[in-house]
Amino acid sequence: MRTPAALRHRAEEEAAKFPPLLARAEQLAGTVLLGDHGRRRAGLGDDFWQYRPVQPGDPRRMIDWRRSARSDERFVREREWQIAQSVMLWVDQSSSMQFTSSRNLPQKGDRARNLALATAILLVRGGERVGLTGTTLPPRRGNDQILRLAEFFSLPAEQDYGVPEHRSMIPNTRALFVSDFLGPMDQLTLALTKAADRGIRGVLLQVLDPIEEAFPFQGRTIFESVGGSVAHETLKANDLRDRYLTRLAERKDELTALCRATGWQFNTHHTEGSAQSALLWIWQALDRGTS
Repeated sequence: MRTPAALRHRAEEEAAKFPPLLARAEQLAGTVLLGDHGRRRAGLGDDFWQYRPVQPGDPRRMIDWRRSARSDERFVREREWQIAQSVMLWVDQSSSMQFTSSRNLPQKGDRARNLALATAILLVRGGERVGLTGTTLPPRRGNDQILRLAEFFSLPAEQDYGVPEHRSMIPNTRALFVSDFLGPMDQLTLALTKAADRGIRGVLLQVLDPIEEAFPFQGRTIFESVGGSVAHETLKANDLRDRYLTRLAERKDELTALCRATGWQFNTHHTEGSAQSALLWIWQALDRGTS
């Protein structure tokens, strides 16, 4: 059991990552060009969108006579339909996400926070509202919201595996859940089922360390959870490899089936891979969720 002094020290260490996290997320977000992301389209609104030639069925009141006078064609002046959507974020900050197999690789949690915050930056730049699942941080626009998210993502959780928050999820929004999803499935299933019932579509991004896919262990090995609550010693780790890889494949199949049933998108990202590619996939997957 951890002492209050140890918990405080860990909290201070995590808080110290806040400015670098924000800087890395800004840099990562800058590598992705903003697209339409399903927001900008013709419809009701105040802002000018485009001129287009008159089409059969267009009412005469839509014709822009001043623009049409400069051409042999008649043109319609379209306004932009702007509906700022809300995107709810959940990032696993449990002990499991503190794992890394190499000093040259980021912790799973560090990569997850970086991707989630970079996504939030892109969404806010696109005029959308971003917040956390639950009641801690409701969706808002603006750079101040990005600072709040960065601060929250710097606070660690104490449990071995993260549990997604499913209370107070706003109907007909979108969501992004980032975790290794190696803990119990029941709470995740409950969260996505409730989300689907409320018309929420979203993205599950599983973040894994490459060693968790390879399982290169042999001989005497002690496996211990990052939080220290689970430990297992074996003299023949290589005998466990096939069973472990089978269980991991089954978990991915479960996650894929759950997303298919609830209308969500699923993908696995490895920490040795490109963060830019992962961010681009998230961006495109959220865009698919708007259609």
